[in-house]
Amino acid sequence: MTVSLNQYSHEEIQKMPMIELASLLLAEERKSFHFKDLFNRLADLKGYTEKQKKDAIAQFYTDLNVEGRFLTVGENMWGLKRWYPVEKMDEEVNVAPKRKKKAKKKKDEDELDIVDEDIEILDDDLDIGLDYDAEELDEDFDDEAYDEDLDEAYDDDDETEDRN
Repeated sequence: MTVSLNQYSHEEIQKMPMIELASLLLAEERKSFHFKDLFNRLADLKGYTEKQKKDAIAQFYTDLNVEGRFLTVGENMWGLKRWYPVEKMDEEVNVAPKRKKKAKKKKDEDELDIVDEDIEILDDDLDIGLDYDAEELDEDFDDEAYDEDLDEAYDDDDETEDRN
């Protein structure tokens, strides 16, 4: 015994949850629907405005996923779970075509995008605009003065801890 949507008045359809309407529509049509087509059919039945559609679409999708009566049969197509016997479920569900993986080519050193000459040019480009000499900076740095500053900072920390 199937129940037809024609049995319901406009007012009854307005009050009915979308998930219940989805169950009735799928049962009446006896075929699976793409999610957007299913949602649009239901929204039309309920007389939704564009704003109401935007407000309801996420909740409807969640309800379809959570509700135990529905099943996605691949590529966002939805049907009633009772249409798919448990034995055949794995065979019929997920019938989306598998994509072929591209074989990766192994490159040897001759086929690399960057060669040693390019690296030297890049290295030279990096040196342009640098106004200092690294050795000169190292000579200017006074290790002993730095060490003394560090020792003083640690001594100050120790005195603060002793006061607490």
